[in-house]
Amino acid sequence: MKLKFCGLNSIESLIHARELGADFAGLIFADESPRKVNEALLSKLPSFNFGETIPVCVFVNPSVPMVSNMIEMLPNSILQFHGEETDDFCRQFHHPFWKSIAVKDHDSYLLSVNFPSAQAILFETHSINLHGGTGQSFDWSMLEGIDTNNKFILAGGINQSNIKAAISMNPWCIDVNSGVESGLAIKNELLMTKLMNLFNNG
Repeated sequence: MKLKFCGLNSIESLIHARELGADFAGLIFADESPRKVNEALLSKLPSFNFGETIPVCVFVNPSVPMVSNMIEMLPNSILQFHGEETDDFCRQFHHPFWKSIAVKDHDSYLLSVNFPSAQAILFETHSINLHGGTGQSFDWSMLEGIDTNNKFILAGGINQSNIKAAISMNPWCIDVNSGVESGLAIKNELLMTKLMNLFNNG
């Protein structure tokens, strides 16, 4: 099982995620997100040593040039799409990608068949106004019976209090964002460390 810290928007939080041994570091490039990568961090990314941690570039209905530019900047990254992108759109870049699906009911996970080219499917909390980053968990029981031979990522309000329950769902990867923040879009290194310890001892 793997772990991803998402919404990292400072060089300090990125370094800490790497030092903790996070499998993935999520970098958000959606204008509407309070966790969007700022210019200061963006300028440091091309020369940053990610070590064993793989960067994940998160988009919401991006333009083709935007995605292409990030692939050029971070060629070893994974793309993560959170909007209304189609499989055709996502795979045109010939680059590994994940696709998010907002879970509303038991049938939501069946939408994953629409993305046969995705390396993994990320299940997150449905929101009318937000594409992820809600800080709320959905009813994980709605994923019972999911084919775990297909890679799925569990996201949405995961923190110290429910990380054990998240692990019990047997996802391929757990995605943590607001659950390690001391304020909106402010990653807390102590919270990151505590959650990682719980994950490793899960």
